[in-house]
Amino acid sequence: MLESLKLKNVGPAPELALNFGERLNLLTGDNGLGKSFLLDVGWWAMTRNWPAEVNPGIATGTRALPAGRGRATIEFSFASVTKTKSFTSSYRPEVQSWSVPRGRPGRPGLVLYAMVDGSFAVWDPARNYWRKPLDRPLAHVFNPTEVWHGREDRGIWLCNGLIRDWAVWQRENAETFRSLKELLATLTPPGTDPLAPGGLTRINIDDQRDMPTIRMPYGQEVPVLHVSSAIRRMLAFAYLLIWAWEEHKHAAKLLRRPQTDRIVFLVDEIDAHLHPSWQRTIMTTLLAAVNNLAGEPKVQLVATTHSPLVMASIEPLFDPETDAWFDLDLDDAAVQLRRREFERHGNAEAWLTSDAFDLKSGRAPEYEELIERAARLLDDDDPNPTTVKEMNGALVASLDPLADEFLIRWQHICRRKGWIK
Repeated sequence: MLESLKLKNVGPAPELALNFGERLNLLTGDNGLGKSFLLDVGWWAMTRNWPAEVNPGIATGTRALPAGRGRATIEFSFASVTKTKSFTSSYRPEVQSWSVPRGRPGRPGLVLYAMVDGSFAVWDPARNYWRKPLDRPLAHVFNPTEVWHGREDRGIWLCNGLIRDWAVWQRENAETFRSLKELLATLTPPGTDPLAPGGLTRINIDDQRDMPTIRMPYGQEVPVLHVSSAIRRMLAFAYLLIWAWEEHKHAAKLLRRPQTDRIVFLVDEIDAHLHPSWQRTIMTTLLAAVNNLAGEPKVQLVATTHSPLVMASIEPLFDPETDAWFDLDLDDAAVQLRRREFERHGNAEAWLTSDAFDLKSGRAPEYEELIERAARLLDDDDPNPTTVKEMNGALVASLDPLADEFLIRWQHICRRKGWIK
């Protein structure tokens, strides 16, 4: 399990430091401040591999590079099977790489990384833990196409892909297919029709693969390649969770080793593509999915988000003893990373104006500017009556007169002062 990261002269700031919660970790901040970058570094710290170097076919997860002047270091620690592993890595310009600890690597558990572009990385302590490579993969990293259609390397299929595996599981009515159905139902927001597999079909006379389908709430069974981006992401989550866990169990059995009892799951932009009804449940359903799949292991989830609905949804779940919230801000042209105290705001709109998102309100920018001008009028002891009348008309035309708090307050003050009737 990932415990800490401390970066110096690498990334968007001279120094960045995180001490992770053992269960749930959220990273917020504006675009371009380093949220995805921190997930990449976290993956590397636990696996010794940059995803894009394992699989050059992905467009993210590239090696971190020094920034600014001075010695560039990445200090990290994670809980291994027997003890905490700590190391300070230095960038070595002569070989264009980061130093790694000598000897056998640590074993943080099964490490999964869902990247925002649909790529997926898996580091398995049974399949990827070797003193020397021995011609075996250092990790399993799949680009979006390979997640669905499989990945072959030097004549060996490292993964059959969602379409082939799902079809085989369904035809054989295997335990994995029952697990898939349960996992899809778990990932579906309560109160909505659960994601459920339909029958197998064909979508092309020249493609002999049986194609899985999803039974939609409007009655049709839609091939998985034709469903929405949001559903495709949920299907990929479910498939790769099952695939990674099942392959880990097989490998552990062949090697006569115990199965891992811990899973670290890194998820970039956990809210990507999701409707608000899904955003407000994805954290709890994803945690439940991993726990149900692996028989109550110790699970650590580290996720980035841009969604106030995600932040509001974890209020009943957040425990400061096991969870942490980190926020990236741009202060005076410098990136600052803060571990913030988690405060409950009660709803998503209040989160919009919190330290997580730093907005003035949830209104359109044009309405914000209108309200600012109206507020200045309220400070005027003797405003022009025509200006007040015009402003009242503009506010009524733009805002909800029955629900908008500013408009209700504006009209109350204006009536009290006799400016409007």
